[in-house]
Amino acid sequence: MPDVEQATERTQLLPRLARDRRLDSVQQDPDAQSTISSHVTKEEQLLSATSIGERLPYNDYTTIDWLHDLVKDSYRARSVHALKGYRGVLGSVFESGQGWLAAALIGVLTAGVAFCVDIAEATVSDWKLGYCRTNVFSNKEKCCTNRHPLGTTKVNLGEDCADWHVWTGDYWKAFAIFVGFALAFGIISASFTMLTKSTLPTAAPAHDDKPQSSIMAGDQGIVGKSMYLAAGSGIPEIKTILSGFVIPHFLDLKVLVIKAIGAVFAVATGMCLGKEGPFVHISTCVAYLIGMLFPKYKENGRKMRELLSAGCSAGLSVAFGAPIGGVLFSYEEISTYFPRKVLWRAFLCSLFAAMVLKALNPTGTGKLVLFETNYGVSYSPIHYLIFVLLGIAGGLFGGVFCKANFLWSKNFRKYSIIKNHPVFEVFLVVLATGLLQYPNPMTREPGDTILKNLLADCRGASKGWMCQQEAKDDTGKYIGWLVHGTLVKLVLTTITFGCKVPSGIIIPALDAGAFFGRLIGQWVTGISPGVFAMVGAAAFLAGVSRMTISLCVIMFELTGELEYIVPHMIAILVAKWVADALEKESVYDLAQTVLGHPFLDADHAMNLVQRTQELVERLIPPQQTMQEITVDVPRDNKVSRRTLDEKLDKLKRRGLMDAGLVLTQNGMLQGYLAEGELDFGLNQLGKNWDMTSPVRLLGDGEDGDLDLSMFVDRTPLTICAKAPMEYLVEMFGKLGLRYICVVEEGSGKLVGVVIKKRLVVWLESLKH
Repeated sequence: MPDVEQATERTQLLPRLARDRRLDSVQQDPDAQSTISSHVTKEEQLLSATSIGERLPYNDYTTIDWLHDLVKDSYRARSVHALKGYRGVLGSVFESGQGWLAAALIGVLTAGVAFCVDIAEATVSDWKLGYCRTNVFSNKEKCCTNRHPLGTTKVNLGEDCADWHVWTGDYWKAFAIFVGFALAFGIISASFTMLTKSTLPTAAPAHDDKPQSSIMAGDQGIVGKSMYLAAGSGIPEIKTILSGFVIPHFLDLKVLVIKAIGAVFAVATGMCLGKEGPFVHISTCVAYLIGMLFPKYKENGRKMRELLSAGCSAGLSVAFGAPIGGVLFSYEEISTYFPRKVLWRAFLCSLFAAMVLKALNPTGTGKLVLFETNYGVSYSPIHYLIFVLLGIAGGLFGGVFCKANFLWSKNFRKYSIIKNHPVFEVFLVVLATGLLQYPNPMTREPGDTILKNLLADCRGASKGWMCQQEAKDDTGKYIGWLVHGTLVKLVLTTITFGCKVPSGIIIPALDAGAFFGRLIGQWVTGISPGVFAMVGAAAFLAGVSRMTISLCVIMFELTGELEYIVPHMIAILVAKWVADALEKESVYDLAQTVLGHPFLDADHAMNLVQRTQELVERLIPPQQTMQEITVDVPRDNKVSRRTLDEKLDKLKRRGLMDAGLVLTQNGMLQGYLAEGELDFGLNQLGKNWDMTSPVRLLGDGEDGDLDLSMFVDRTPLTICAKAPMEYLVEMFGKLGLRYICVVEEGSGKLVGVVIKKRLVVWLESLKH
């Protein structure tokens, strides 16, 4: 024993305790060990010797435990670095490089999927107008020019194209054929989307924390709301997943394939939607499937979400040819947790996606920039006023759109004929779209083609229909078409977003803004109207999505116009300020509210609680609930199995799936046992013991014990009941907690427990 005087700052303060206190009869019993090995990963079994306990793989629609997964990854990393010799060196090299390898693979595969979708969508969309005589699977541009994917580019555009055959020269017959094809494509897209219907459990507890009366509990799980996994953009669901929740099967291969096919036909209808949002979902699916090949990500929810965040960047990279914008989009709009290593891997992932897409050359231009412009003139300080005006208009559109679309989703889609027959809603929206858009020559094309035309500089080589109209002395009819296009895009986008087909909001918002900007540009001389179309497009999208930095970068990557960064910044910021004044939440946040996903936005949550002056005790469950979820463990640390079965049954009836039991002795908190682990211990592991056997929850095991102490978290985080609610929101938001125990001021005795879903539903109640 060293002398006290010889002690230094490196002297061990306490002797190291044995770390195998839970290597008990459960692990010694062969049948029990076999059951554990089939359900619990090796890394989790290593944690059985620690005070944080083991965890089963996360159940569907539950919250992950970020802190637990952090410790779990530390154990895995230490086991890798503990290897000796060449095996240890190779293991360490692979440990350091597998994240980079996974990111590169995600980028490559995402670009491949995007290439197939782009080519198919362009071809199918043009079938509404005609077909190519030489190759029916060629789109109009490929048929009439020398632009070919996977090859060199020699553009030779002409006014007449002998190889392209239009269905008919009669206007009304062409109108009918156009609408007929659009309806067929819409039904196909919606029918594919119906294949991904999934039933999810309830998202959150009721305000009074009573059992859910409208759901059924049992071995099949909780039956709650239904959702179509391939519908919409997928961005609200991805934000929910990245915040720490588990949405079952949302990133499966089946969903990826159906999302890609559905996006092709949905965009081909001509509806006010884009494939850019679905590309984010597709890239995240690819990231998930790649992550499942690496045990480091497959068995750790925290690490998997790091990879998913990096994968999101590839979606925008291939959608707009904007690799930097894709990284910033993932950081600003999608991710909750985005450390520097994720930033670097997102950068690599986006880089590989852009490189491969440029090599595949789906547009046939040989360039990554989709809507390259060269206006040749700069703006003057007087034009700042016009950019501010465009920003105000974009903010007004964004705020009104968010409110209108939210009300449309909550009211119109509640009718049984729409709610129970989503394909019929798609049919109606496609019909309205075709009837309203076909008469206008400017809205007849697909959304990305419309944007390309609106950004054109008519003083250059462009001689399209729009430039011919602007060259006329009488532009009254042309201005009428611009007004019509602006209004139609605003209305149709409002009723389209949320339909049960793969769809995004980015291209429709850009189109609406470009129409309005081009309209304003008709009265401004000395500068191309395309400049105002470009800035207006950014302003309208900023008003809808509240994107700022990432949107500004995407716009100059999209057009190649570095000269107009300042106008974009002005319009985007003004649009965000105005839209925030009308509606605090973006379209993606409101979509999460409509879908009912338990998403915790730490910034919005803090803004809400700062107005309430509430204390943590406000969220303490009722006394009856606390009695149901509290286990007073006797001194021998054993509890009757019947008692635990009854409490498990009550937990299942509550339908939360994230709940659990708090263990106390003499009122003092001793640990927390989650519902999933309790269910596994009693109904799977417990098969090897008699039904009358008591269950050990605390302490060291003995021979013959049914010991569940390995699943008990002996280090649950606690908070004082009198603490400000801001403390609770910060702890859940910054630490990624699954639950937190509430203790009494002064005595430290347990008085309650708050799970993340309960906090989310309380925050939702503050909004109304």
